[in-house]
Amino acid sequence: MKQQVTHWLERDPDPRTREELTKLVDDKDEREIADRFSQRLEFGTAGLRGKVGAGPNRMNQLVIQETAAGLGHYLINNVKDAKQRGVVIGYDGRIDSKQFAHSTASVLTALGIRVYLTHDVAATPIVAFGVKQLNAAAAVVVTASHNPPEYNGFKVYWENGAQIIPPHDSGIASEIEQAAVQAIPLMSLEQAEKETRLVWLTEEYYKSYRQSVNSNSVLGYRPDTAQVSIAYTAMHGVGAPMAKALLTDAGFTSVYSVAEQETPDGTFPTVNFPNPEEAGAMDMVIALAKQHNADIACANDPDADRFAVAAVKPDGSYQMLTGDQVGALFGHYLLNQTQASKQLVGNTVVSSSLLEKIARSHHAEYYQTLTGFKWLTNVAMTKESPEKQFLFAYEEALGYTIGNKVWDKDGLSALVAFAQLVAELKQQGKTVWDQLENIYREHGMYINAQHSTALDPNAPPIGDRLRAEQPSHIAGRKVTEIDDLQLSIRYHADGTSNPIDLPPSDVLIYRLDGGARVIVRPSGTEPKLKCYYEVVEEFSIEDSFASAEARAELSLDMLISEHQTSLDH
Repeated sequence: MKQQVTHWLERDPDPRTREELTKLVDDKDEREIADRFSQRLEFGTAGLRGKVGAGPNRMNQLVIQETAAGLGHYLINNVKDAKQRGVVIGYDGRIDSKQFAHSTASVLTALGIRVYLTHDVAATPIVAFGVKQLNAAAAVVVTASHNPPEYNGFKVYWENGAQIIPPHDSGIASEIEQAAVQAIPLMSLEQAEKETRLVWLTEEYYKSYRQSVNSNSVLGYRPDTAQVSIAYTAMHGVGAPMAKALLTDAGFTSVYSVAEQETPDGTFPTVNFPNPEEAGAMDMVIALAKQHNADIACANDPDADRFAVAAVKPDGSYQMLTGDQVGALFGHYLLNQTQASKQLVGNTVVSSSLLEKIARSHHAEYYQTLTGFKWLTNVAMTKESPEKQFLFAYEEALGYTIGNKVWDKDGLSALVAFAQLVAELKQQGKTVWDQLENIYREHGMYINAQHSTALDPNAPPIGDRLRAEQPSHIAGRKVTEIDDLQLSIRYHADGTSNPIDLPPSDVLIYRLDGGARVIVRPSGTEPKLKCYYEVVEEFSIEDSFASAEARAELSLDMLISEHQTSLDH
């Protein structure tokens, strides 16, 4: 360990993290040192993400430089004309993000790769957009999205504009391992600019993203926007300038932004956790909405790739919509704006199955993928054709993409689309809740929930136990089908089976009588079992929204309770 620490101190270019590590050594904080040197921060399909600090198991300048070198070598070896096509680099408003982005640029330009570097902070979708716009070999966004302030990350996009998937993740990881034991090539940004290896992405580039959203045919519908009032927060992130510009372009004049959360601030002073899904995170924007009697209170997360919304109810209160509710509303709205039979829509296995029902009722093509937005967009590209244009995809964790200009979740265009949806409903004398009720009356009341269960870290893999003891009933409901995604097989109650067209993943899906569903997914990073539940209840003419919802929630509570009890035995 001592040798590792010494070697690290010799290579670390950042005096702050060298000083931090030296203090840990002086204080003989062996536990902390062991944690920081126990492993390298693992590079996967989401790139890197971790706490900022000294050591290979943290985010810091040296880890960034080694990662950039590994990525650069992999691109040169695997993407045609990678040096000339270049890499787009952007960064969020976190404390170290600009420095990490500039370090990445220094390494890549030293390797002879052209770099397109944003001149200022940029929302993740604006950077992802650049891959196709500039015909780049890849893109890097330095961001930790909605993680706590002590985190940062390094997110990689492939030449197709989507997040990397296997085998590129492991290929890049292997190159990083080699780069970590070699000298890191560096070129100053000034020198790179002189040699035309560095191109600054100025306001003109940001405008090109703005124009692409405005020219998106799916967002070309212009309802009466004058009557709609919107409260918005960037949640101390980078979304506010573009969000406000796009809403103005779309004709929305009554837009109120939470001033205290509008400017990028990596310390996130007014929220405990900069994630719109967390309790309390939306409090300030909802308060602003109440002040102005707004129709909706909206948020982007700090890198503006996610979108959250609360809508006003008849009593004047505001209720958050779940990601699945927004997904259902989008599916219904967007398919009605287009020639639905020529459209392709999708979501992930843990998202609500309601989107599939909506797609079928519109005669659109529906597809489903593993969890993670990288799958939604990579699979969409393989399925898209002149006869079936990609329209929309979502995951329940507030991620949406509309049209094919950005092949990742885009909280900015989602904001515009949802505002237009609200405007159209208001023209018809309806609210978001009225529309949800209409959808539920047509297809059934769909309610979804998640539950995480801590596992004994020393116990055998729970997936093996569950596969060995497959249930015939869950919470009194007959199991009609079991999808074992690890084996890519669907088992039917009559004993027959058929293959599933999804990559192997440690996931079990139980489909039950009455349309209910239970999904179990062991966490890949910690001893935890994630369970996803869905129930579908009839919504008769006699039912009110409140009574149908209460009945569905009772069914869901019983399903969760009985299934969780069964896991303990």
